[in-house]
Amino acid sequence: MDREALLAAAIRYAEDRHWQVAPGHHLVRRDARVLCSCGRLDCTRPGAHPLSSDWAVEATTSGVRVRQLWGAHPDASIILPAGRMFDVIDVPELAGCLALARLERQGKQLGPVLSTPGRRLQFFVLPGMQKQLPDLVRRLGWKPERLDLRYLGKGEYVVAPPSNAGLALGATHWVRPPVEANRWLPDARELIAPIAYACAR
Repeated sequence: MDREALLAAAIRYAEDRHWQVAPGHHLVRRDARVLCSCGRLDCTRPGAHPLSSDWAVEATTSGVRVRQLWGAHPDASIILPAGRMFDVIDVPELAGCLALARLERQGKQLGPVLSTPGRRLQFFVLPGMQKQLPDLVRRLGWKPERLDLRYLGKGEYVVAPPSNAGLALGATHWVRPPVEANRWLPDARELIAPIAYACAR
């Protein structure tokens, strides 16, 4: 992984988007194997979890602090805490692509959309709808527990590009990158119907 690219991205998220960032574990090669830098052979989120148990407190929007953190951990993946400047609707890749195409046809305002190595799409939305989402899905006619749809809010996080994660599955990448045009995030209520429909299909 390009250390300069990691640092530049972390600074850009912090200073330009005002998203808090924290360093995460990364992937390492040991004896022809790819493992998580945490050292656990049974790690369930290789290269995709925070370095510190206090990551939520230590996350920062200070470019100076970001340089210090990545100076100490230059290979660290980039952790973005949810529930602060954004929440995330997380769905399977196929459902996410179907929903994305439908939302674009409808001319809906969209925020950044992230693709994970685990073949998931993550839609960035305004924070604050974590508790209401199950009721929204029920009102649309579906049982939330039957849909492969997760809502990431306070206390949860995503791993941002150009971090590598998921062993040999590859890097995270933006399907719709954060740019000036999508600085203002949509409300989850505006996106949930097409997304839930795509998941149900």
